[in-house]
Amino acid sequence: MRIIALVDVNNFYVSCERIFNPKLEGKPIIVLSNNDGCAVARSNEAKALGIKMGQPWFQFKDLAHKHGVIAYSSNYTLYDDMSKRVVKVLSDFSPNLEVYSIDESFLDLSGFSNTLAYGHNIRQTIKQFLGLPVCVGIGTTKTLSKLANHIAKKSLKLNGVCDLNHMTKSQQEALFKRIEVGELWGIGRKLAPKLNQLGINTVYDLKIASPVDMRKRFSVVMEKMIRELNGTSCIDLEEVSPPKQEIVCSRSFGIKVTSLIDLEESVSLYISRAAEKLRRQNSYAGSVSVFINTSRFAEPKDNYFNMLRIPLPTQTASTIVLTKAALWGLRKIYRRGFKYQKAGVMLSDFVDAQTRQIDMFGLSPISNKENLMAVIDNI
Repeated sequence: MRIIALVDVNNFYVSCERIFNPKLEGKPIIVLSNNDGCAVARSNEAKALGIKMGQPWFQFKDLAHKHGVIAYSSNYTLYDDMSKRVVKVLSDFSPNLEVYSIDESFLDLSGFSNTLAYGHNIRQTIKQFLGLPVCVGIGTTKTLSKLANHIAKKSLKLNGVCDLNHMTKSQQEALFKRIEVGELWGIGRKLAPKLNQLGINTVYDLKIASPVDMRKRFSVVMEKMIRELNGTSCIDLEEVSPPKQEIVCSRSFGIKVTSLIDLEESVSLYISRAAEKLRRQNSYAGSVSVFINTSRFAEPKDNYFNMLRIPLPTQTASTIVLTKAALWGLRKIYRRGFKYQKAGVMLSDFVDAQTRQIDMFGLSPISNKENLMAVIDNI
C-alpha cells in the first residue's frame, strides 16, 4: 500500500521571523507583501483578531495598532533559505520527496512501519533542528494526505500529526462529514458553491459522489480527486520539478521613481536574481525583456508603459551579459517626465546547458564569466 505524507510549516513566514526573535512567540504577527501592501502571512493570534489573508494593510492598520500587532516586511531571501533547510532535513526521512511549495513537501513513506510515530519524529526533528513548527498529514494518496494535514492543524488533540491510516473507516467518515468541501485541496471558493448546488456540502458528500458523472459535469481533475478520496492514487509525486520556461522578476516601488539611474539600479538587481534562478535550473536564456510602467490609475497624459525584448546572439546564463542587455533595453524605452511605479525583467527562450549552441567565433563553452558566476553562486 502506498503511503504519502504532507509536511507543512505552520504560518511559514511568521515562523521564520520568530526563529530570530523568540520574544515574538504568543504575539500577533503579520508579514506584509512587497512594499507592505497586504498580509501574506498571519500568526494564529493575528487570525483571531479577524485579519484576513491578502487583506490590504490600510484596511486593518488601525486595528493592528490597537491590539499591538507587529508587522514585518517580506524577507524572501530568508524564507527561501529556511525552506531549503527544511527540505534538506526531510530528505533524510524519505528518498522520494516532492517540494510542492516554499512551505510544503510530499514524502513517500511506503514500506515504513508505524507511520504515525514516524510523523511525530519528523515534526520533532524539524522543530529541534530549525525551530519551525510543522504539521504532518498522512494518507494513501496526495489528496488524502493534504486533507489529513488540514485535520492536524485544526485538531489540537492530534498534536500536529494526523494519520488517516490509523483510523477506522467510520472514524474517517465522521471527520469528512464535518469538513466543508471548500476546504478540500483543489476546490476553493469558486468551485464550492457549484458543488453546494448539487447537494455536495462536505468532503464526505464528494467522496461518495460518482466520479464518472462528476467528470462529465466538471473535469477529469474532479474525477481524480474523488478517486483519491477513496484511496486510489491518481496524482504521482513529482520528484523532479520541470524547469521553468520563463523567469520574471519585478517589483512595485514604494516611492515613485523618475530618474534613469534609479531604474538602472533596480533592473540590475532583478537581473541578478533572475540569472541566479536560471543557473540553478541549469538553463541558458536566449532573450531578455525589460519593462517599466507608471501607475495604471494615473491620468492618461501621465500614464506610460513600455516593454522591449532583446534577442541575444548566443544563449547565456551570465549575469554580466544579461545585465548589459537589460540596461541597453531600459535606456531605449525610458522616457523623462514620468513617475514610474514598477519595473521588471523577464528571461525566456531557454535551452538546457547540454544543448546550448556555441557561437563559432565566440567564447568557449566554459568561459571565465561562467566560472565567475559559479563562484558567486557558491558564495
